[in-house]
Amino acid sequence: MIMIEMNAKNIKLLLRPVIMMILVLFLNSCFNTNKKSKDNDAIIATYPSDVIPFIDSWSILLGDGTSTKELINYEKKYFFYVSNDGKTDWVVYKTPNSGVTSRTSSNTRTELGQLQHWVPETGGKLTGKLKVMHVSTSGDARVAASYSVVVGQIHSDEGHENEPLKIFYKKFPGHTKGSVFWNYEINTEGDNSKRWDYSTAVWGHDMSVIGSSSTSFPEEPKDGIELGEEFSYEVNVHKGIMYLTFTSEGHETLKFTKNLLESEFETYSKIPQQILTLYASIGRDGVERKNAYAGEIQYFKLGAYNQTNGKSPEENIVWSTGSETYGGDIAKQYANGSYAEVWFKEVTLGAGTLPNND
Repeated sequence: MIMIEMNAKNIKLLLRPVIMMILVLFLNSCFNTNKKSKDNDAIIATYPSDVIPFIDSWSILLGDGTSTKELINYEKKYFFYVSNDGKTDWVVYKTPNSGVTSRTSSNTRTELGQLQHWVPETGGKLTGKLKVMHVSTSGDARVAASYSVVVGQIHSDEGHENEPLKIFYKKFPGHTKGSVFWNYEINTEGDNSKRWDYSTAVWGHDMSVIGSSSTSFPEEPKDGIELGEEFSYEVNVHKGIMYLTFTSEGHETLKFTKNLLESEFETYSKIPQQILTLYASIGRDGVERKNAYAGEIQYFKLGAYNQTNGKSPEENIVWSTGSETYGGDIAKQYANGSYAEVWFKEVTLGAGTLPNND
């Protein structure tokens, strides 16, 4: 009996560390019940709301038509979720070339929309650190919008509901480097069917650099941005002036200024040659109202606003890209490169400020 009792004690001593290990593993699993397996099979413990702490300042529209303002602990597989690159959690925005679009657009998006609106005189500030992981590999090279995605914008919520800012990334198939550029859409005087975007290059080409045929591409930009290469933007609207700053490691930091209260394009003689060349075939040669976007309600948007669609280039050689959409089948589009995917790791949102002169 004595021998058996001592063996039992020894066994208890031997088993105690094992029992403790099992208990630790059990408790750990209880505290990590929100872990999920994502598209890349990585195990992630966060929702987009954990990466963007002020997510309740936004609503979202996804490429399948889903929309919601309830974004705390929200995700949507294949559209809006968190992925980790081995070092950092990123919020993934993914959308096909063809899906359910918004009321004012022919293009799909998985994009946040700011809930609080403002006027240029009051202003606001948006920053984002991101990398574009994919743009459509199908499209017509003659069409300026082909192979591109908008990763941030200012959108008007009244009048013509035009866009004083769209920040683009575009990369032609076969190129290693793509271009970052920003567009200003005029707040058209009168008939809005005459509207157009003036495009300014940041790194690489502006939007007007296109192919000479549907399958021929222009020269690859030497100072462009690759897929998966991180860059940042700051959009700061202060007292009606829009200040833009673009940064990326290994590239020159570039800054731009645009007055949103006084138009540069109020007469036909002031329409830039870029516009007369690019939009001539579709008859878009309108002028802007003198006070531009003064007093007009605006809000920020951020994510992946896919500019590549399946509409025929014969309808609109600037915006109808003629890409492959597989009849709207989202799974087939994702499998065959007909989608846009953008990752953000940091976003800030706040009031516009007087810019630093440095």
